Amino acid sequence: MLEISKKTNLLEENMYKYSLQDIPNPNLYREMFDYESVPKIAFNHTRVPANMPADIWITDTSFRDGQQSMAPYSVKQIVDLYKLMARLGGPYGIIRQSEFFIYTKKDQEAIEKCMELGYKFPEITTWIRANREDFKRVKELEIKETGILVSCSDYHIFKKMGMSRGQAVKFYLETIKDAFDAGVVPRCHLEDITRADFYGFVVPFVNEIMKLSEEVGIPVKIRACDTMGYGVPYTEVALPRSVPGIIFGLQHYAGVPSEMLEWHGHNDFYKAVANASTAWLYGASAVNCSLLGIGERTGNIPLEAMVFEYASLKGSLDGMDPTVVTEIGEYFKNEMGYTIPPMTPFVGENFNMTRAGIHADGLMKDQEIYNIFNTTKLLGRAPGVAISKTSGAAGIAYWVNEHYGLDDSKRVTKNHPLVTVLKDWVDEMYADGRTTSLANSEIEEKISTLEEWKELITC
Repeated sequence: MLEISKKTNLLEENMYKYSLQDIPNPNLYREMFDYESVPKIAFNHTRVPANMPADIWITDTSFRDGQQSMAPYSVKQIVDLYKLMARLGGPYGIIRQSEFFIYTKKDQEAIEKCMELGYKFPEITTWIRANREDFKRVKELEIKETGILVSCSDYHIFKKMGMSRGQAVKFYLETIKDAFDAGVVPRCHLEDITRADFYGFVVPFVNEIMKLSEEVGIPVKIRACDTMGYGVPYTEVALPRSVPGIIFGLQHYAGVPSEMLEWHGHNDFYKAVANASTAWLYGASAVNCSLLGIGERTGNIPLEAMVFEYASLKGSLDGMDPTVVTEIGEYFKNEMGYTIPPMTPFVGENFNMTRAGIHADGLMKDQEIYNIFNTTKLLGRAPGVAISKTSGAAGIAYWVNEHYGLDDSKRVTKNHPLVTVLKDWVDEMYADGRTTSLANSEIEEKISTLEEWKELITC
């Protein structure tokens, strides 16, 4: 049967409907996942079309998945971070939603205080256990949407839940009906989708969800969860690991519109950001992230990374304020005692810091040579130099100019006498066996002993 596709506006074959394959034994894809070796990436050379939606956005799981891997956040910390996230996302809600737990009094107090702020974005949603009491609690809090777990790989269905595929589908659909009965929009978290039988379970199951949604007139969101980070962004990769294939299949064969489709990934194989961008490119409107990428095991998709991915893909920040990223990093470090690995992009201490003298020399001539973009404008962070044995005179000169904010009339060059004195001092320390970089306070203290340069640095 030929039908005009609402998505492509082309005649397409629409005669085949995937049926649930209720097999007696689990399909664990042992060719890819034999557990005793590195998971394999298989190719089938099938390509699907890139099809980025007109509108794409970010959703947040910092107070759900992120909080699972840290000491519980205080109510104040949640409210403060929620405020920062609202500022970062801007007036158009590029950071569209943030999900919360609702289990404890503290969880509920945090939700209430965030709701009292009256922000349109990020919209507050929840994640709950799939039972009627939790649905009732969501409704009482006047929250419109909640996430529920619908694990979809045979690892979970057979091994964890002790069910068959048919039993799992029946159980999940009953749970979704409970959400409808409570008047709550369900967001179905398809856990472990990158190890699931996509056309034997995922597509027929999601078809049933969409059918039920249409019958009752309540939308259902589908979150494709790369729970173990097995997703692969490359074209022509075979399912179940193909991110393009998953997004295309959910749209084309399960009828999930872009605005109801969300990607949630983990970073076990360093592919979280690439997979999230790929999900956008192939048709998902939303990617689910956490601040600083904090989450289970190796973490989630870093929210701040997708702010810049969005700007790269759309050519505009669309009202987002990326300088808040620096404030968020400082808040985690100073208010929450969280140690940010120094090489972390955008928020790490060494993000736009150089220790090489040749790089510092380039920065002195033109920051654009060794800085990825205008970090002073976009992040409120000027590029810096750490003084070490490789900094050289150029690095020291750059440090003095930037640290003391010297204007053009007083800026020093690498041949300046002060720089020569400091370089001799630095070289002497490393000749005596020092191995670590110098702290700013050490250099300040040394300069304070040099009477002839006090006027230069106290301007």
